[in-house]
Amino acid sequence: MTEERASLVFSSPPDGVDTVHEFLESVWSANPDVSELERMAFETALIELASNVIQHAGGSGGVTCVLSVTADETGLAASLADTADEGGIVLMGREMPDALSESGRGIPLIRALVDELRYERLDERNVWTITRARAH
Repeated sequence: MTEERASLVFSSPPDGVDTVHEFLESVWSANPDVSELERMAFETALIELASNVIQHAGGSGGVTCVLSVTADETGLAASLADTADEGGIVLMGREMPDALSESGRGIPLIRALVDELRYERLDERNVWTITRARAH
């Protein structure tokens, strides 16, 4: 398998996480050797990330995102850049909230499903990166 890179530009509204799901279907079709477990974990993390961006960053003007996914023999990676304002984002030390909490599960869930979650602010965009090594 050689490295496969696919990209998607979407805006919310009108697009939502269904657009990301459909995009990932094409990624998996192009990479049939990615196991069901690897797909499920990576896709769940990426959908959670996209959902959080749409929910928390989509102010009155909405948000535009550029999503790139790379798959090769060693791993899966995604980069999601969004046009939202910079937020007070803290990735380190985030624990899963208690069972009665109504929010705060997104980042801990993503971190549990991937090997690396990074965030940085570049050129007036929030850039999120997730990576997951593939089993051999």
